[in-house]
Amino acid sequence: MSVNIVAFGNERDVLSEDSQQSSLMWSYLRRSALISEIDSSPSAEHARSPVTTEYQACVFGNVRLVVHDCPLWDIFDSDWYTSRSLIGGADIIVIKYSVNDKTSFQDLKDSYVPMIKKALNHCSVPVIISAVGARKNVPCTCPLCTLDRRSCVTTSEGAQLAKEFGATYLELHALNDFYIQKYFGGVLEYFMIQSLNQKSSEKMKKRKKTQKCHRVQPPQLEQPEKMPILKGEASHYDSDLHNLLFCCQCADVAFYSEDSSKVVKAHKVILCSVSHVFMLLFDVKSPVDIHDPSILRTAQNLFAVEAGAGLLTPHGVPPCSVPVRVVVKDSDFCSCLSDILHFIYSGAFQWERLEENIKKKLKDSEKTEHVLEKVKCILKTPEKVNSLRDCQSHQIKRLYSTSLRLFFNTPVLADVIFTIQGATVPAHRAVLVARCEVMAAMFNGNYLEANSILVPVYGVSKDTFLSFLEYLYTDSCCPASILQAMSLLICAEMYQVMRLQHICELYIITQLQSMPSRELASTSLSIVSLLKKAKFHNSDCLSTWLLHFIATNYLIFSQKPEFQDLSVEERSFVEMHRWPSSMYLKQLAEYRNYIHSQKCHCAVM
Repeated sequence: MSVNIVAFGNERDVLSEDSQQSSLMWSYLRRSALISEIDSSPSAEHARSPVTTEYQACVFGNVRLVVHDCPLWDIFDSDWYTSRSLIGGADIIVIKYSVNDKTSFQDLKDSYVPMIKKALNHCSVPVIISAVGARKNVPCTCPLCTLDRRSCVTTSEGAQLAKEFGATYLELHALNDFYIQKYFGGVLEYFMIQSLNQKSSEKMKKRKKTQKCHRVQPPQLEQPEKMPILKGEASHYDSDLHNLLFCCQCADVAFYSEDSSKVVKAHKVILCSVSHVFMLLFDVKSPVDIHDPSILRTAQNLFAVEAGAGLLTPHGVPPCSVPVRVVVKDSDFCSCLSDILHFIYSGAFQWERLEENIKKKLKDSEKTEHVLEKVKCILKTPEKVNSLRDCQSHQIKRLYSTSLRLFFNTPVLADVIFTIQGATVPAHRAVLVARCEVMAAMFNGNYLEANSILVPVYGVSKDTFLSFLEYLYTDSCCPASILQAMSLLICAEMYQVMRLQHICELYIITQLQSMPSRELASTSLSIVSLLKKAKFHNSDCLSTWLLHFIATNYLIFSQKPEFQDLSVEERSFVEMHRWPSSMYLKQLAEYRNYIHSQKCHCAVM
């Protein structure tokens, strides 16, 4: 017997100076008298999914306890297949949040609770909502933080969320023995006992059912063959953008020192995606749009765009071939500019590494503090106080996934325009080159597109191509249907974006697996047509899975006209792996004839 607990959310207090604060689940496992043999060593599954921590222990003596702790809600956006699998196997779900993080609570309420409800699909899994921490009405002073935490989450807000969810609401003012063992632990152990009782009851029912018929046993129906398992590919979004800085392809900005001795190249769209200072510098926003004088002062005092640098390029010359010249007025800042750009291009969350690199380079504490303050000013959000002394990486939200979205399908800073089905779609070469090897070769090789602003696109629809570009910009996609996912898979195969292809495969498989038999029998969706497309576009994993799916649902598909479209090889595979097998159906017919000849009733049939 075992109990699976899945915990979502980050209960750490963003206003606390304690960066080593223990998590709620780990505190419970260490403090509870009922827990023994705790193992927190990383599993193979954890290695594939670093956002999830797995703990294993024993509870009530010999009951195996497995805890999956997911502090980052990003798992629902970047790896929804894993998050759905975790929820599907959970006996108890714990949702936790800090009472001092109002914005995270609002995201939880508006976005992630509906996702969890949908994944549960009316299953009676107990849910505990835990509000952690003592309320502090202190405004956040992080210059890199875009969140507004000026107010705390009230008790009534947390209780209302629990009421709407049908969950148990707990307030844990501190992670001490009283709140962990007696309060949180008591409720959690009650639900664990309920889960074990339910599993024991179901086991007894199955045992009794198998003992009902003692005379003639019906033929045993074996389980269908296991479907091939598709494993998701880890995201390489940050590394793609970071590598763009190394190769300097499509660079449209060149930073110079005042004596023109130092040159560092970069890309406007990346810089503007993380900084209002660069938006102001490159005319993405005007001084009227930014109501923060400190940002205006930083732009004026730190940088100067040389006159004529932003003029239009001659006809036929790609825009990125003539970078904008920007003079860096601060010599100390200019000497550390390459490290600062590496920090920005790697996602702007490795603050400790940046601080260490600048200290080694300048070897002067005052100069180091001066340069770091300049970086904070560059990444500052308008009208936010800039007084945080120690900026920690865990306090900086990953920027690219939301900020580059601002430039998706907009003409702002665009240097290429795709023409498709009579419409135009603006884009940015830097993002395309960083995220797609085919486009990198297209825009940097001896191709017509390398020197053209207008690039025609054939073979895909406008909506599919927009979904493809959205993935390149945001590293996420959400197809509306199986057919749309297949179209996006074809586009991903055309441009050799393998991770997007795998995401579409997983989406199609998940949707088909959740389809009831009655709906599968009546749907107009042609599974055989999906199989043909998957094979044609080299989606070997999906085509193999679809063949197994057809074989497993043989009685449904064998009655459909599309079944005749299978090739001889495919038909042979399906017949060999069909479920139920022809042998079983033959034995079942013989059994029915025997029961009828004995003129008695079978307890099983």
